[in-house]
Amino acid sequence: MWVLVPQAVAGKLLGAFRKPLSLLWGSLVPLLLWLRAAFWPAGAHRAQGQRAGEEPRGAREEEEDSSGHGPLTPTSVNYHFTRQCNYKCGFCFHTAKTSFVLPLEEAQRGLRMLKDSGMEKINFSGGEPFLQDRGEYLGELVRFCKEDLGLPSVSIVSNGSLIRERWFVKYGQYLDILAISCDSFNEDVNVLIGRGHGKINHVENLHKLRRWCRDYRVAFKINSVINRFNVDEDMREHIKELNPVRWKVFQCLIIEGENAGEGALREAERFVIGKEEFQQFLDRHKEVSCLVPECNDKMKDSYLILDEYMRFLNCRKGRKDPSKSILDVGVEEAIKCSGFDEAAFLKRGGKYVWSKADLKLDW
Repeated sequence: MWVLVPQAVAGKLLGAFRKPLSLLWGSLVPLLLWLRAAFWPAGAHRAQGQRAGEEPRGAREEEEDSSGHGPLTPTSVNYHFTRQCNYKCGFCFHTAKTSFVLPLEEAQRGLRMLKDSGMEKINFSGGEPFLQDRGEYLGELVRFCKEDLGLPSVSIVSNGSLIRERWFVKYGQYLDILAISCDSFNEDVNVLIGRGHGKINHVENLHKLRRWCRDYRVAFKINSVINRFNVDEDMREHIKELNPVRWKVFQCLIIEGENAGEGALREAERFVIGKEEFQQFLDRHKEVSCLVPECNDKMKDSYLILDEYMRFLNCRKGRKDPSKSILDVGVEEAIKCSGFDEAAFLKRGGKYVWSKADLKLDW
């Protein structure tokens, strides 16, 4: 019982002084806040725990991408607005897993957001981009990017089978570069690869498209994927005859979930070639001045890829992991999850003379 007496006395004393102490603290708080505002240097509370001159960690992390090289700029963007295609190339790494295409106005809204974030070049691809509304959807995007956004470069990658001359008449003036995919000048090999399409001869069609590009002042480019079925081919004379501004030569690439592995719509393993075989092909064609080679190491993480939902696709783990859509979270937030390596983009020559106004071509 005697042990409890001091506790009882202490309790009575605290009860007696609680109200006066509360009033005293209430009067001191405003004074302390005034002293803090008057004499504490602006921003000093942010510097606690940091070395002198160091930026706040949180702010720095918000502005930098995962590689720590500062905020990313979407200088050159590849917009795969459709996954649908009329060809069945065996090594395709962007397959028809959905049939979704954004409404034109929404796609234009996203493109304007990219332009406001620093985009200089847009490349439309697929799937086959001319498949949607017989090329009208694509044409309106091309017109919008050149006429409304004033982009320095607007380009397209297509298999060429659905392009008609009337499209050039209507939209050719707004297009800087048309790239046609051609992996072989042997039509039997094209059919074997999956580039056959009914009665259309892919090689003959390529020459027709070359003439239209010349007639309507569009820079002509060729893309070739080097694989098991064309790695021994000699394409030198054919490329020289067609005289593209660029001949982009890719090594066949495996992407998990697209052309290999679980959920894939293609089985591209049989098309794969090694580094040495790819280099032998390049050595054979080294005299072709417009040749631009890209092995798998160069391609890795050096492209900004936007899918049909306007999500950046991160390929760092050998598959395509999507960000949130730029339409929902903005470009700056979405691009943080893109896996894009800006240094690798510049190292592979991703930025080049890409406006037909600057190419000074002899039409």
